[in-house]
Amino acid sequence: MSRPAARVLPGFNLTLGYTLFYLSIIVLVPLSAVFIKTASLGLSQFWDVVTTPRVLASYRLSFGASLLAAAINAVFGLMLAWVLVRYRFPGKKLIDALVDLPFALPTAVAGIALTALYAPNGWLGSLLAPLDIKIAFGPPGVLVALIFIGLPFVVRTVQPILEDLDTELEEASASLGAQRWQTFRHVILPILLPALLTGFALAFARAVGEYGSVIFIAGNIPMVSEITPLMIITKLEQYDYAGATAIAVVMLVFSFLLLLAINGLQAWTEKATGRNR
Repeated sequence: MSRPAARVLPGFNLTLGYTLFYLSIIVLVPLSAVFIKTASLGLSQFWDVVTTPRVLASYRLSFGASLLAAAINAVFGLMLAWVLVRYRFPGKKLIDALVDLPFALPTAVAGIALTALYAPNGWLGSLLAPLDIKIAFGPPGVLVALIFIGLPFVVRTVQPILEDLDTELEEASASLGAQRWQTFRHVILPILLPALLTGFALAFARAVGEYGSVIFIAGNIPMVSEITPLMIITKLEQYDYAGATAIAVVMLVFSFLLLLAINGLQAWTEKATGRNR
């Protein structure tokens, strides 16, 4: 009679119980508190708080800039991962280490550094000022900060897939007469797409809630460069806790729906890729 395989972790029931307890304490209870605090507002009060012109402008900037930054990172993050995996060149290890810098760098330090760089009297800002291009203290500054903090998510998600990708697939495609772009479009991209969508979703989620690096470079001009996290902080400073949680609930719901749609697209892509194989 065969003996059951030994398990490293305790039994399923005990492990599941600890998992649900930990998840509840760390995630579910805080999120529930946000919804409960928001429920103290009436429906009309809630609607008035979350639809004021200033708050709506912050939604458009936060979600619009986050989506655009994630899309830019998806393109250039894929290119950077490709270069790091497929080519050998001096300083490669240094560049590979610099990719993780936004992970380790405090967000406030990143915001100060970007502001000093892109301000009208900064190194890059002084070069752009004669061309009437203003980055810092406006929406472009918000976009730059979100690109900075989101790039590592795409690179580190795509890089392992590229490392495991068999170059024989590309050689077989080339031997059949496919051009380089056709090989990339029909052979490589379908394999990378699920990881690329994951990196996009992670970069977007990180950007939506970013505060420290954006607050310095944005300029925080009402109706122009105020992000939604700043609106929440403003409400808290005014001791309007219900108003702050109301705005937070809207951000939470929209972020969840967008991430759900991205994850659904990722699952569909993985199934389509599996069928094509």
